[in-house]
Amino acid sequence: MDASTLQLIILPAGLAAILFALFLARDVLRRDQGPQAMQDVAATIFEGAVAFIRRQYVTIAILALVAAVVLGAIIATVETKDFAETEYFGIDLGIRTGVAFLVGAACSMASGIIGMFISVKANVRTASAAQRSLVEAVQVAMRGGAVSGFLVVALSLLGVYGIFVLYGGLDHPAVAPFLIVGFGFGASFVALFAQLGGGIYTKAADVGSDLVGKVEAGIPEDDPRNAGVIADLVGDNVGDCAGRGADLFESTAAENIGAMILGVSVYAIALKSGWPNPAAWIFFPLVVRAFGLFATIISVAFFIRGREDENPMNILNRGYWATTALSVVGLAITTNLMMSTGSQTGPDGFPTWVYFFLAGLVGLATSVVFVYITQYYTAGGFRPVREIAEASKTGPATNIIAGVAVGFETTAVTAISICIALFVSHWLGARAGIVNADGVNVGGIFGTAVATMGMLMTTAYILAMDTFGPITDNAGGIAEFSRADAGARTITDRLDAVGNTTKALTKGYAIASASLAAFILFAAYIDKVNLILRVQGRPLMESVDLRNVNVFIAAFVAAMLVYLFSSLAIRAVGTTAQAIIVEVRRQFREMPGIMDYTQRPDYARVVDITTSAALRQMILPGVLAVGTPVVVGLLLGYEAVAGFLMIGTISGVLLATVLNNSGGAWDNAKKFIESGQLKDATGKVLGKKTEPHAAAVVGDTVGDPFKDTAGPSLHVLVKLIATIALVLAPLFVR
Repeated sequence: MDASTLQLIILPAGLAAILFALFLARDVLRRDQGPQAMQDVAATIFEGAVAFIRRQYVTIAILALVAAVVLGAIIATVETKDFAETEYFGIDLGIRTGVAFLVGAACSMASGIIGMFISVKANVRTASAAQRSLVEAVQVAMRGGAVSGFLVVALSLLGVYGIFVLYGGLDHPAVAPFLIVGFGFGASFVALFAQLGGGIYTKAADVGSDLVGKVEAGIPEDDPRNAGVIADLVGDNVGDCAGRGADLFESTAAENIGAMILGVSVYAIALKSGWPNPAAWIFFPLVVRAFGLFATIISVAFFIRGREDENPMNILNRGYWATTALSVVGLAITTNLMMSTGSQTGPDGFPTWVYFFLAGLVGLATSVVFVYITQYYTAGGFRPVREIAEASKTGPATNIIAGVAVGFETTAVTAISICIALFVSHWLGARAGIVNADGVNVGGIFGTAVATMGMLMTTAYILAMDTFGPITDNAGGIAEFSRADAGARTITDRLDAVGNTTKALTKGYAIASASLAAFILFAAYIDKVNLILRVQGRPLMESVDLRNVNVFIAAFVAAMLVYLFSSLAIRAVGTTAQAIIVEVRRQFREMPGIMDYTQRPDYARVVDITTSAALRQMILPGVLAVGTPVVVGLLLGYEAVAGFLMIGTISGVLLATVLNNSGGAWDNAKKFIESGQLKDATGKVLGKKTEPHAAAVVGDTVGDPFKDTAGPSLHVLVKLIATIALVLAPLFVR
């Protein structure tokens, strides 16, 4: 087998993932749905989720159509005659960019819808399985999550490959990566609004129903007497499933395209040096992700096994380790066959591919590190969560202080891990000794791209674990709502606590991938700017001068954008939650029969209030995120945009880390107390309906918009500003 043959794996891998996802979906859907009471609750959740998704995506589709037309017109207008007639771009670049944007947007919307649909079908089957077996419930939830994981990653792989081939990538591999950047922009555009809208919905419903139900009325979480419960359960699907599906679709698509653009630089060197199959350097990101899909298929099929007395997290971790180990094998095969430089070796005497294989291992290792960093800071068995639970003994103020401190603390290990990953992968790539005609060692930058692709090999499994969270959360709500037996509720509570951790570790994974991706997208932006400058006969941009006042101003604006965007997202949750609280209180006051089950709450009213408010509130932060880099580029120029990208990435990653991990720790501190693990000095259990529990509920409420609205939206923001810069580079240069 050679590199050309290996490239043929891309299409079969994507199709195999889709077929396996359909098999898993069939397996989940044929499972028992439990008693009629469970089915009725699930049907109500499904109805609310579909209604929200329909209204949300109609709004997003209108925005995307407008953006595509404007984008195509801008690109067509700014291309000068000399530039348009070069070998790199055709006169129809504006049309191509607009079409690629729409295709990326459509695939991203499909990813979100798929994630939501399978979640609302798997939740009731997980609740039913919990009446019989812990292991069966884990398998149902994980297989339901895997359907979303496989379809989202397969759509990303096939979407990028399809648009690449459509735009002549097989015949002109060095040209097509620059033509398809609109695909990544479209995916990022939709992901931002999907994550914002879904995040505002889910957390506003969660905050509103928790404060009135658990704190004021003193009834359990997901109690059917709470009018906000259905909206809360719907929110788990439209935020954690649909939003995260679009988020990770955007991640894989944008990072893939950035790595392919960096591969163009090596392609030129390979052509000049006579290396075998130069195009392999451009196709590498697609091939390595194909191997990642195969690794995940094997792991989900054979390694999600366990015992009834086992920690469910161990079952999921076993599958993750199997995916990682198989990915190492695929990475070795891919780098060995596709990164050949003939007889050239590095300064240590190793073949070139060895250095890039090691760089890929750095990426895989980084994903593992972030999974366990996040588990440490958000799982109940470790010091941070226990510390917050202990602080709850003295009230909500000390609970919040402890949670904020944990969030800030996490930035240290996050930043150090990212810096080590970037440094080592860059150093390894540089050791390969790939130097262009200008004497620049491009191997270092490409090494970071290989590390990013290595990290993305496990994306399908990570997304499956993420969707596992809302499925088990919904299963617990259905069990409580339908008054299932105590044994089933005990199992769903255990799965819900694990699901909180899996959702948190997915956010940690997203932060790590966003950091590495932003670096390669930044490098791709520099490459595209220099391509334009070279064609126009102007000096190349070889560095970003922070002494340039325009660059410094742009950097300042980027940091401001991160905080202002987060403020708007968090405020949107608070504003929407206030409307829900007022409505739930009204129903308790005007419908006294709710408390003794003689009157049924008006769930539809709360769902409608939440839907309208979430869609209205997502517009301003979304427009701010899209518009700010464009204004900076128009007013301050292309070098200032480079500074904007650098500081925006650093600020966004660190603030997202604080928000995600503090929110996750607050949530599991509450779960820690509810599970009866917190005791006072005399050994008395401090569980539900105690003052520490009430304090923990307040902390959890504060953390909700942190971890599920602003934090995840920042992952998208970091990559969105990079894809905007990449697409609109001709405008900024002009």
